[in-house]
Amino acid sequence: MNSAVLLINDDAFELATLAEAMRLRGINLSGKSNNLSTAENLFITLQPDVVVIDVLFNSRKGVELANQMRKKNPNLGVVHTTSCPDLRLIGIQEKDVAKSTRLVLKRSMADLDVLCDAIPDSLRAVTANESTVWVNRHLQGNGNSTYAIANELTNIQIETLRLVAVGMSNGEIARLRFVSEKSVEQIVARIAQHLQIESDRKRNLRVLLTNQYHKWVGASEI
Repeated sequence: MNSAVLLINDDAFELATLAEAMRLRGINLSGKSNNLSTAENLFITLQPDVVVIDVLFNSRKGVELANQMRKKNPNLGVVHTTSCPDLRLIGIQEKDVAKSTRLVLKRSMADLDVLCDAIPDSLRAVTANESTVWVNRHLQGNGNSTYAIANELTNIQIETLRLVAVGMSNGEIARLRFVSEKSVEQIVARIAQHLQIESDRKRNLRVLLTNQYHKWVGASEI
């Protein structure tokens, strides 16, 4: 049986492109949505077998929506697409992703067969009660990949980098995390050292770290 798929992505261009490509590859695309209310209504009316949801959907709440849908249908296959090879960089822990989910890295998705193959695999995985896995993160290749570098950072370092990137000062981060400002300064310095980033006269360290973060998560530099 050709499983019914609901595609959810709030990037209208990406949604249309993926929808057409999936149909051309024989995927039974029962519906698509680029907003939360329509997505929720389509899920109820269409009762899809699989949902393909971008992690950043609805202000980074794609994982939350998928979890809600899985609660309503425990046999639902879930595929998440993302540009970020380490979800911690966008404030998400993999343990919070629905079990048996297939995570597809969009940077390696030029071959759309990777995404199409993940759809039936997500159904098989949820039936077998398998763990959540990345489908194609290994395709980034060498040890200098974003994942290999970010994976060596601790959760505290990742969270500090993320807060720096959204424009918080060391003092603000310290108050948020209930630590001293000196501790935050030391963490920032260790992150920079690990990433081999040094400040110069033209740009300060925080700008360089922010640009590296944006490069990792697929956003534009500042």
